[in-house]
Amino acid sequence: MGDPFTLGVASGDPSKDGFVLWTRLATDPLGLNGRGGMAARDVDVEWQVAADERFASVVRSGTATAAWKDAHSVHVELAGLQPGREYFYRFRAQGHLSPTGRTRTTPTGESSPLRFAVAACAHYEHGYYTAYRRLAEEEPDLVVHLGDYLYEYGPSGYTALAGRVRTHTPGKCATLADYRLRHAQYKSDPDLQRAHAAAPWLVAFDDHELENNWAGPVSSTGAPAFARRRASAFRAYYENMPLRRASLQGAVLRVNRRVSWGTLARFHLLDTRQFRDDQACLDGVRAGCDERLSGGRTLLGRAQWDWLAGGLGAPDVRWNLLSQQILMMQRDYRRGPGREVNLDSWDGYAAERTRLLGLMTRASNPVVLTGDAHMHHDAELKLDFDDPGSPVVARELVTSSIASDGDGYRDRAWIAESLAENPHLSYLDQRRGYLVCRVDGEGLAADFRTLEYISKRGAAARTTHRRLIPAQPAPRR
Repeated sequence: MGDPFTLGVASGDPSKDGFVLWTRLATDPLGLNGRGGMAARDVDVEWQVAADERFASVVRSGTATAAWKDAHSVHVELAGLQPGREYFYRFRAQGHLSPTGRTRTTPTGESSPLRFAVAACAHYEHGYYTAYRRLAEEEPDLVVHLGDYLYEYGPSGYTALAGRVRTHTPGKCATLADYRLRHAQYKSDPDLQRAHAAAPWLVAFDDHELENNWAGPVSSTGAPAFARRRASAFRAYYENMPLRRASLQGAVLRVNRRVSWGTLARFHLLDTRQFRDDQACLDGVRAGCDERLSGGRTLLGRAQWDWLAGGLGAPDVRWNLLSQQILMMQRDYRRGPGREVNLDSWDGYAAERTRLLGLMTRASNPVVLTGDAHMHHDAELKLDFDDPGSPVVARELVTSSIASDGDGYRDRAWIAESLAENPHLSYLDQRRGYLVCRVDGEGLAADFRTLEYISKRGAAARTTHRRLIPAQPAPRR
């Protein structure tokens, strides 16, 4: 029987005494029925957690069921381990041993710095996953993935300027089998597997895990049976990610959650798709859309807003890291007089953004981490973006894409014009890459890492910009 561990291993959602371990059995990952070549029966999978990479000191072990109905995925939720410790894990099934993964529990207190990476947007056809390999080589404590983990388009359905480096599985994703197969194709990539095995991940979807620019119950393309399609995409996402079982709640996949790194940092992961109102003015990058300014429009939804408001003001943490998918800053895309904004971003929900920025003034050291844009951005977030004297509430650090839009480029004239149109924006780069951040009690240092090309393998990653954010005293309450 063939090796069932062709999709690798992963871990995620660490806590002070545990984490989630993941694998999915697939002897033929590209089998067109989405079942990975597995027979229609459950499989017992043994797992081990050790304090050392050679597994001389196994601290926990057990057996989990890779259920046929769950596409033979495994989610093991560990508890009772030591805080602030590195661990190693592996699986065994059908006479085969999986690769070894490295993970860790979160610390208590504020005893040690945290080093984490931020990634997003990895279109398989647009380039090789060299950025994932370089990210793994950084050996971060944690990886935060902010969506567009995969793309739903059929072959050449979204072509980068550089063309197609490799080819998607047949057809646009619409059924559960389609999404399972597409996840398996992406997970088959060795560089992505290496990044998953390097550290625990915090994951949250954006739009392409289902469909471009979907909004709540609304399909952006008028796709039939959209509720069923959304449920299928959510189920496949859960099956292929190191998420806790409680995250899949019927037709809802809850990805907004908090993960604390002792009292040093708290990640607030947001869901900016599932509960939003439909985009204003038929979506797109547009000028003159008054609907986007309406005070009644919501991006987060009432329940998620209340959850976020209740957690941002907590006094027991030094850094509040809002981890979310779409540009929060005001971003003018028109050169010269007038303004054009992206209605799929927070610019399309301007009143709620203003309320959120006001809420953030009461939070300790807020920093916004963002994906989606396929470009590095470093920006100030202000209560009034049109007033140069308006106070800075936080910084927004936006990662470029892992692969989406191909090699990228650096158009210095376009960048200069964009910075002039958006004075709160201090850095832009259209090349591929990721962020690496180091945070401690004194400050947060963000390295913007870029690669010169991904249309062939082997590019180095280098730091092309660094942002230092000093810690501020906790706000008065």
